[in-house]
Amino acid sequence: MQLADVSASGNYAVIAPQMGKQVVAFQAAMKIMGDTFPGAFAGYTLKVTESHQSSKVDTSGTAKAIVESFQDLGLDYDVEDIVMVRDPKEQVEKMKVPEEHLLGHAYHTYELTSPDGEVGFRFEHNICGRGIYANGTVDAVLCLAKKIREGSEKKLYNMIEVLQEGNMR
Repeated sequence: MQLADVSASGNYAVIAPQMGKQVVAFQAAMKIMGDTFPGAFAGYTLKVTESHQSSKVDTSGTAKAIVESFQDLGLDYDVEDIVMVRDPKEQVEKMKVPEEHLLGHAYHTYELTSPDGEVGFRFEHNICGRGIYANGTVDAVLCLAKKIREGSEKKLYNMIEVLQEGNMR
């Protein structure tokens, strides 16, 4: 509904669930990997752990998106199995979140293990604070300003398109 409403308004906009440029780039890279190498990790097991401030009650959308790419790579994994860490003590001790960032962080770990246990892969992205989202938002606004100056007929964008434009600060 939101996309349709914004599109119908005729206004320029960026709509994206994730504004952190580097996280968006990682998500896009994982999607490309899943599309390019379907089944490459078939038989592997996956463990996903994500930690966010205790006020976040739902599972990370970023983690869900990455899991979707792992599924494309052949992993049998249900997003319901994502381990959510919301207890501050566990966040500091287990996830190594600095105490000063307990109220604003996003720590994600994706661990893959081969069927025989002899091969392991670990992907991790840890964000402290909100700066990454603010910086991505500024770049999205700058991209929209450029599109307005150019008189672009396309008016609705996502963060992948913003990244593809380049000119990041």
